[in-house]
Amino acid sequence: MSRFTRSAAIITLSASAIASLPAMAADALNYNQISLRAEVSQEVARDKMIVTLYTESQNADPAKLAAEITTTMNTALGQARAVKSVTLRQGSRNSYPIYDNKNQKITGWRERAELRLESADFPALSKLTGELLNTLKMENMDFAIADATRKASEDALLKDAVTAFKARAQLATDALGGKGYKIVNLNFNTNGYPMPYARGEMMMKAMADSAPTPEVEAGTSQVSMIADGVIEVLQ
Repeated sequence: MSRFTRSAAIITLSASAIASLPAMAADALNYNQISLRAEVSQEVARDKMIVTLYTESQNADPAKLAAEITTTMNTALGQARAVKSVTLRQGSRNSYPIYDNKNQKITGWRERAELRLESADFPALSKLTGELLNTLKMENMDFAIADATRKASEDALLKDAVTAFKARAQLATDALGGKGYKIVNLNFNTNGYPMPYARGEMMMKAMADSAPTPEVEAGTSQVSMIADGVIEVLQ
């Protein structure tokens, strides 16, 4: 009986020692570890112009209204397709009833359809927009960074972010009196796509009213790359 008791005690102690190993390993892993962040950024030109145009009308006959909107949009689409440097997409199209003053009886229908134009060729899109404004109205004009431009910028910034992170890691190591460091993990994040830069009503009116194609200045947006990581300082 006593022999069995001693064996159980030994097994219990061994199990306790094994259970403590993960905690000991975790303590060793986190020893002299510090979190660091480095951020780099650059101004990138907005090289994509986005114009949203629309047509809107109302009619007591919904079928005639739909035909009118379709005819107007088809004409605009044909005109836009002739400009090869412009990408076009049909936006939303909605119709809704119009009620009388008592809000009880439908007296007519109103319908609206959108056309979205995008291009890196600003003069071509500006000229096309001016022509389309003879039959359509302008919702807004935005400027953004094209996907290819953003990727190229992010690739360059990633290298700069690594360099900045290493410099900060070395600075922290020196401050702590370490002999060196090793990177435990490192993550990269961008600041996301900046909000498109929208032109105001004055610019839109100038495009609608002036015969010559107006000059447009898209400006720039700041693109950032953040390097977040953990290093272990070696003593």
